[in-house]
Amino acid sequence: MTSRGFAPDHTIGPVPGTCPLCGTRRARRGCPAVGGQICAVCCGTKRLTEIACPSDCPWLATAREHPAAAVVRQQQRDIALLMRALRDFSERQSQLFLLISTFLVKYEAPELHAIVDADALEGLGALASTYETSIRGVIYEHRPQSLPAERLVNLLKPILAKAGEGGGTAFERDAAVVLRRVEETAREVRGADAANRRAFLDFLTRVITRRPETEAPPPGATESDERSRLILP
Repeated sequence: MTSRGFAPDHTIGPVPGTCPLCGTRRARRGCPAVGGQICAVCCGTKRLTEIACPSDCPWLATAREHPAAAVVRQQQRDIALLMRALRDFSERQSQLFLLISTFLVKYEAPELHAIVDADALEGLGALASTYETSIRGVIYEHRPQSLPAERLVNLLKPILAKAGEGGGTAFERDAAVVLRRVEETAREVRGADAANRRAFLDFLTRVITRRPETEAPPPGATESDERSRLILP
């Protein structure tokens, strides 16, 4: 004989009607991804992370149309910071900011270990110094000390070189300005969330979005950034 909440071997089992994900709260929300009912808390906190939500999920659509207050505040902070980062930029400098940001978002270390903000800061700083030295007429390659930062720079350099073909000193000056601005933005983000070693990279992930297939890239977009864009108000 078994009783409600107990399996035949008398161990505690899931109570009928509870959420199969947390096993504690009442399941009252239909989830097409799990093929059954789950609780509202699991729906809200595990959406698109632990739950592979289909694009036609009504709960996903509602969350996107009416995000939580905390999400709205985060979006507002991100937009304000992004606008400060892009202040007084020319069109080419804005495109370079997008190119570098997209590279950082997509970058994967060879051993599949994610980089942290410190790696990005060191690498971008070294590359900015190289451009600044070249502008003064001195050919000298500044190299970061850490291996993760050096690997990042070695992959970013040819991307920037291709983007700057024929640009000469003017392009190098723009690249140096943008790289220093990226550094400045990274330090500001890290200062607001010092406990998160990827605070800046997480910020870039939030403000870089994929361009719909039906939308054309902006004039002058490179192969590396033609399918991405910055989220602007």
